Amino acid sequence: MIKKVLIANRGEIALRIARSCRELGIATVAAYSTADRDSAVVAFADESVQIGPGPSRESYLNMPAVIEAARIRGADAIHPGYGFLSENPDFAEICAAEDLTFIGPPPDVMARLGDKAVARRIMAEAGLPLLPGSRGTADQPEAAAVTAAEIGYPVIIKAAAGGGGRGMSVVHDPDGFDRAYRHTRATAQAVFGDGRLYVERYLASARHVEVQVLADAHGTAVHLGARDCSLQRRHQKLVEETPAPGLPPEIVEPLCAAAVRGTLASGYVGAGTFEFLVDPQGRYYFMEVNCRLQVEHPVTEMVTGLDLVAEQIRIAAGEPLGFTQADVDARGVSIECRINAENPRRDFAPAPGTLTDFAVPAGPFVRVDTHATPGYRIPAYYDSLLAKVVVWAPDRPRALARMRRALDELRAEGPGVVTTTEFLRGLLDHPRFVAAEHDTVLIENLMS
Repeated sequence: MIKKVLIANRGEIALRIARSCRELGIATVAAYSTADRDSAVVAFADESVQIGPGPSRESYLNMPAVIEAARIRGADAIHPGYGFLSENPDFAEICAAEDLTFIGPPPDVMARLGDKAVARRIMAEAGLPLLPGSRGTADQPEAAAVTAAEIGYPVIIKAAAGGGGRGMSVVHDPDGFDRAYRHTRATAQAVFGDGRLYVERYLASARHVEVQVLADAHGTAVHLGARDCSLQRRHQKLVEETPAPGLPPEIVEPLCAAAVRGTLASGYVGAGTFEFLVDPQGRYYFMEVNCRLQVEHPVTEMVTGLDLVAEQIRIAAGEPLGFTQADVDARGVSIECRINAENPRRDFAPAPGTLTDFAVPAGPFVRVDTHATPGYRIPAYYDSLLAKVVVWAPDRPRALARMRRALDELRAEGPGVVTTTEFLRGLLDHPRFVAAEHDTVLIENLMS
C-alpha cells in the first residue's frame, strides 16, 4: 500500500485529498507556492514543502520542483488533483521513472485520450456515437473549412489537446470560419503548447451529461451513474447534479454502458469521466474523456457513499475494485454549486480580494468543500473557485430547496470580493432549470 502521498495541488481539492489520505492512514506532504504558504492544506498535512513562487508555471506546473519535493520528503506517490499536472502524460511518465506512483491513469492511456482527435477514433471503434466531424486533426484552415461545409453549420472548432473548457470556438457561418480557426489555433498553441485542431458539428441546444467510471488494473470497470453539467458559462460548469434530471432510463442506461465499454476499450485505469452531449431527441454523442478527478465528484460520492479519492489511491496501489456494478447503489439526488470569486455582472471577471467575513452553510446533508477562512486573501494567480456547496436529498424538489437554503446561509465578503452566489440563486429558480428543461446555452442566453 502507498505510505506517503505528495499532494501536487492547492485549494479545496488539496485539502480534500489530504482528508481521505488521513482516513486511510497514509501520510501526506502538501506542496505549496509562496502565495499559498498559509493555506489550509499546509496546516492540515503531516508535512509541507515549498516548490516555488506564486505563478503556477514556477510552482504547481514546475515538474522538476514537484518531483524533487517528493524525493526530499520521502513520498512514494503523487496525487495531482485536477488541473495543473493532473492530465500531463509526461509528468506521469517521469513519476514512473522516479519510482513514484502517479495516482491517475497510465501515461500512454492518458496521452491517447488527452488527444481529443485520437480519443474520438478509439471511441468510434468501440461503438460510441460521435457527432459528425474531422477524421483526425484538421491542421490546415482550407481543409478544415471543407469539413465544416460537409457536416453543416454551426460547427465548433476544438483544440486536440484542449481541456477545462478552453480552446473552443463556435462558428455559425462560412464567413467567420477562417478567423475563428486561426484564433483558436493561436489560443491552443499558447495555452496547451499544441496548435492542432479538429472540427465537429455544434449542437445549439443540448444537455451536457457525464458518466463517472472507475477501473482497476485487473480488467474490471464500473460506472457510478450520470451527472448533468449543462449550466455553464464559457464552457465552464457552475452547477452539477446527479442523477441527470429529466432523462429516462432508456437514455441513461445505454449511455452509462457506453462509457464502461469505452473505458475497457481504451485500457483506462483509475477514476475518469466520459462526457457526452444529449440532443433534444435523446440521442447522445461522445465528446471526451477527463483522465482525472472532476471538480464535481462530490455529487457522485453523496449518492453512492463512495470516497472517490480513496478508490483512486487503492487502484493506483494495484488493488482490485472491491465491488461490482451490481453493488453500486445510488440513492437520492445531489446538487453542487461552485462558488467562484467572479463578478457575473462583469462577464464573470475575476474578483479577488481578502475575505473579512466567510461563513459556510451547515445542517443536514450539506457538504462544503473549501480552503477559505475569514482573513483569507484570494490570490490572483489561480482558478477563482472558493468553495463547492453540495447537498443531498431523497428527491430533486427537496434537494433544490436544501440548496437554496444553503446558499442563503453562505457569506463570503470583503473589499473587492464578489462571488457567483447570488447568480446561482437565480439559476436555481429559473423555470427551465426547475423543470429540468435546461441546456448548455441557458446561461449564455440569460447573459445576452
